[in-house]
Amino acid sequence: MNVETVETESKTIKVQLDADPRFAAAVGGVARYLADSAGMENDAIAQLQAAVISACNDAFKLLTPAHPHLTATISKLPDRLEVEFSCECGSNPAQGQESLGGIDRIQHETKGNIVVTRLTKFINQGAPSR
Repeated sequence: MNVETVETESKTIKVQLDADPRFAAAVGGVARYLADSAGMENDAIAQLQAAVISACNDAFKLLTPAHPHLTATISKLPDRLEVEFSCECGSNPAQGQESLGGIDRIQHETKGNIVVTRLTKFINQGAPSR
């Protein structure tokens, strides 16, 4: 697992993963940490974490022996949390889940052989900033 932290106004963590459910749990844990630091409620945080783990495990199914890695980028922005999964799979597979509890927006896109799924959870404007 390669880890890269990008520091800007937002907080972003980018990791490259092998298809292992323990790594999906780790990505969910990072999302949980960032949601907590954004002041989200515990129920919303738990739903977000579960959705991220589920989406990560779904993305693992796109991996092939020729392209066995998934890149996960987790970002805390001023108004939202974004979790992006990308992998090179060589074809345009059927889109994954269209709705996940705890997620406000799901976007799928293909850039050449790269398939990207982006999960967005908006942060309540009244939430305390930590």
